[in-house]
Amino acid sequence: MPDNLSMFKGYRIQASTGIHRGDRDYQQDQVCLLTHPRHPGCLLTVVADGMGGRSGGRKASDQVMLTARQLFERYDPDTDDGPSLLRQIVEEAHLVIKLTAVSAEQEPHSTIAAFLINPDADSHWVHAGDSRIYHFRHGKMVFRTMDHSYVQTLVNQGELTEEEAQDHPHSNILMGCLGTDNDPPIDHHVIPQLTPGDALMACSDGVWHYFTPEELSSTIAMLSPREACEFLIQKARSRARGRGDNLSISVVKLEPLD
Repeated sequence: MPDNLSMFKGYRIQASTGIHRGDRDYQQDQVCLLTHPRHPGCLLTVVADGMGGRSGGRKASDQVMLTARQLFERYDPDTDDGPSLLRQIVEEAHLVIKLTAVSAEQEPHSTIAAFLINPDADSHWVHAGDSRIYHFRHGKMVFRTMDHSYVQTLVNQGELTEEEAQDHPHSNILMGCLGTDNDPPIDHHVIPQLTPGDALMACSDGVWHYFTPEELSSTIAMLSPREACEFLIQKARSRARGRGDNLSISVVKLEPLD
């Protein structure tokens, strides 16, 4: 997707998405970048990594996208609550994916990583699973989501380092996502005020698995969103050496008008 440029309240929003099948036989990732039809400066990014075979995983990630589009179109940043919108997207997508599982040939699940930017430049996040959101400020990583995964649990308990977790044989085991029998974990994060020099990135594990935070920070700082998406996908594909997962990514940067 080409860079999406808009100017608002002294800054410019520049954004882009990228997606690639990787070395898989089929695509189960989905990514969308939505600008609000009635409120300039309001946008929503969603990444969903589907699981459950060719049909199951794609049905799950498609449902996340459909739910997000429908609810975002009805969202009014002047009167509605951002965290409530994101929670509703997760809960409704989770329910429909569970209903789909009744007739699906394989059990559908999906991660979600979504962030909302309101016209007043506050940002709200939600995630479930191991798709991530990153916040960068002036070339440094400020914050990232913590995966709902077995390996992240070991890191949190001090049994693994972040470096050891990257190559752990059970890195694909999730502790929660959409479509399972249990309710999904719904972790929220808020940035009260984004400013020029800030950047947000959402991506599936097919992207972040191959980079250090420092590599991601410098790439996002030096390149435009479109160039960053293209570079990170290309580099991840190279580092996967023929064993790469689906890849999906969205990058949003706030830049000063001058």
